[in-house]
Parts: sequence; structure tokens; C-alpha cells
Amino acid sequence: MKKLTRIAAGLALAIGTITSQSALAMEQITAVHAFPTSLIYTKSFLSFVDKVNENGKDVVKIVVRGGPEAIGLMQQPEAVRNGVVDMAYTAASFYAGTVPERDALVASNANAEYARKNGGMDLMNKIHNEKMGVYYLGWFDSGVSYNLYTINEPKFDAEGKIDVSNMRLRSNPVYDAFFKNYLNAQPINLPTTDVYSALERSVANATGWTQIGLKDLGWDKFLKYRVGPAFFSTDMGVIVNLKKWNSLSDAAKKILQDTAIQHEIESSNSFAALAEEQAADLKANGMQFVSLPNGGDEKFAQAAKEATWARMREQMEKHPMKLKYYDELIEKFNK
Repeated sequence: MKKLTRIAAGLALAIGTITSQSALAMEQITAVHAFPTSLIYTKSFLSFVDKVNENGKDVVKIVVRGGPEAIGLMQQPEAVRNGVVDMAYTAASFYAGTVPERDALVASNANAEYARKNGGMDLMNKIHNEKMGVYYLGWFDSGVSYNLYTINEPKFDAEGKIDVSNMRLRSNPVYDAFFKNYLNAQPINLPTTDVYSALERSVANATGWTQIGLKDLGWDKFLKYRVGPAFFSTDMGVIVNLKKWNSLSDAAKKILQDTAIQHEIESSNSFAALAEEQAADLKANGMQFVSLPNGGDEKFAQAAKEATWARMREQMEKHPMKLKYYDELIEKFNK
């Protein structure tokens, strides 16, 4: 009996040693996400994490540290750059000062699948490598456009341009240039987490937002009008500390990149369908969709794109690379 006990103990020790060695061999990547877990964009990223952890079993694992409660959303890109955390799912607009070329994503009328096939994603990754020291793994949830939403019924001038004189317009870095330079608004910059209370207290009575997720945030309780045509594209993506990326095994890199490309396609397709569903739901619940008169819709959409390209050009000229990739970016991210 004692002999059997010794054998069992030795077997348990051997199994424990093998398991520990396997755990040590598996490469781990720490990650954060920009928005709370309740938001649909974060759910998209977490589904990507699940795919990686399933595809990369015993090879690579993403360990999510949390969202803005762990590292502030505006601090996350720098945290990745400095290696405080390995990966972040974030808007490229949150590090626009470092990579102004990110406006190619914002002003795009295409999606990640299109840009991946024609080399646009490789170019965007190269720029991230050189300017920020990060690897641009994937442009997730691409192709989802924005609209302008208001509490009060919008007014227009004779040319079909929206009147912003009585508008307390909430903004963020994505659409600042458009709101300021074309609409001549003086927007209030607020993070996503502060918008509900701003609308509730009438600190803001209008905001830009994507065509999905409005109800998740509860903003539809206040916003009653969706104004004009869709504009821009979401610029949510995943960046990885470049040193960390280079240290990974070829097997781990392949799992991460292949899964990211798969998720680019799946998230873009599913979000496009969801945008249509949620638009119908908003209408059914009383939101009015308002077009700009006198050809204003076309001018509005074109102005959004041109204002963003102008901002990209201006910011790129301040960097040593100057306008090296300007024309190529516009070509590769637009159909």
C-alpha cells in the first residue's frame, strides 16, 4: 500500500511538472479595452479574445486586464507603447498626434477586408511600427458610419447647411475637424462615459455617434433626431507593443494575425447588418431621421471627408516623414 502511495505521489508530481512546463511555454499577452464591457464594441473585442484563446490553446493566450477603469482610455495607447500593457483595443483617434495617418481610417468609405486585400493594412501597420513602436494587428468593426444626433429638431439655412448656433455639440477627436471647420461649431469634448449625464443635464444637446450602440448607452432616451447622411468610419483597432510582438513565436504571431483578419471580416459584416436593425428599431421607437434640404446631404458627406483629409495633411506635415504616404493612404482606404 505504501508503495502504491509513493507511486501515486510521484505520478502527481510528474503531471504537475508537465502542466507547469506547458503553462510556462504558453505565451501570454496582457490587454485592455477602451470602453466599458457593456458597449457592443467591447463585446466585439472580447469575442476576438475568445477566438484567439480557443485557436491558440497551449500556444498563446490573451489575458484581459480590464477597460478604462484599469487604464484611462486616453492613456491606453501610450501604455501599450511603453510596454505597461501588451495590447489595447482602442480608437486610432486617441493617438492621432503620434499617427496622424489614422485619418485614412476615419475618412474611409471602405472596410478592413478591402484595405487588407490592396495592401492598405500593411501600410498602416508599417506607419505604426515606425512612428509609434506598435504593431497594428487589425482594424475591427470597420465600415460602421457615424451620424449626428440631436435632442431638438434641427434647423437649416437656405443652402441646406445645419444651423449650429443653438447647438451644444458634444464631440471627440474623431469628428472635431469636421464639426469645427465645416459646421463652424464650438464642440464640447467629452469621453463616452460622460455623455449620458451631459445629455440628461442639457450640458450637451447634440452628439456624433456611430450607427450602432446608441441604445446600449441609453442616449436614445434623450436624442430624438438623426440628422443627415452617414459619414466617416469607425477607427477601432488593436495595437500591440512592437517589442512584445517581435518576441512572440512564429506560431503565436500566426494565430493572432490569422484570427484578427478573420475577425475583421466577421465584425464588419455583422455590424453592417446590425446597423440596419438598430436604425429600424430607433425609428420604431420614435426617432426621426432628417435629411438636409437643397442637396445638403451630399455637401455634408463630402465636407466630412475633405475636412478629415485636410487635417491629416496638416498633421502629417509636422512629422519628419511629411506627406510620404498621403496619396497612397487615400487610394488604399477608399473605393
